[in-house]
Amino acid sequence: MTFSTDLFKGKTALVTGGTQGIGGAIARQLASMGAKVIAAGLPPFATDEFKDTGVSLIEMNVASEDSVRGALAKIDKLDIVVNCAGIIKRGAELETEVFEQVIAVNLTGTMRVCAAARELLKQSKGCIVNTASMLSFFGGGLVPGYSASKGGVAQLTKSLAIAYAADGIRVNAVAPGWIATPLTQALQDDPARSGPILARTPLGRWGTPQDIGNVVAFLCTPAASFMTGTIVPVDGGYLVA
Repeated sequence: MTFSTDLFKGKTALVTGGTQGIGGAIARQLASMGAKVIAAGLPPFATDEFKDTGVSLIEMNVASEDSVRGALAKIDKLDIVVNCAGIIKRGAELETEVFEQVIAVNLTGTMRVCAAARELLKQSKGCIVNTASMLSFFGGGLVPGYSASKGGVAQLTKSLAIAYAADGIRVNAVAPGWIATPLTQALQDDPARSGPILARTPLGRWGTPQDIGNVVAFLCTPAASFMTGTIVPVDGGYLVA
């Protein structure tokens, strides 16, 4: 065990994009540490992945103000918010309409959830962890919307850390590297793509969703009580290579 199983006992966490992939791993990690976890996303839900975890699944579309406000209205206590909802549309993002869709989910959706959750987090002196990316630091020719949105998430994180500090709310972000998920399976299976990725990654492997979940959990613990406005790369050293 990396963390105590009762560290978040009595805490309530909301994880957007928490019904699958990296968000799902984060939701399960927080639940394993005693938190009451609400994982929000769009159906269909892979309910088997959450069997016996104690994680509750709810529907939420972060691109809709009504959906976000409606979901938050049903929550009376909140200590942790993790924004992990996101989309990527490789190639198609060069079209303005698709670009705007990606921004609406990844960037505006993050802000929408933060704003809606602020009052509950103020009451608990809670924390927010956003999901940035390696592409917060450099560009991606096929994913201008994703890159712009994740650059925006990094700057939003810094800005909200300042804006929310007087409320006792900490705001940080993780920046995942190359993580082994179904979305990257094609890259993992293609030696021509995975070879250069692993060659540049000093730790020499793909990351796992659990690697991200561990760092998110840390940022929510008292051990990170003097951290706010930070963007933490979790990338096996890819950014510095």
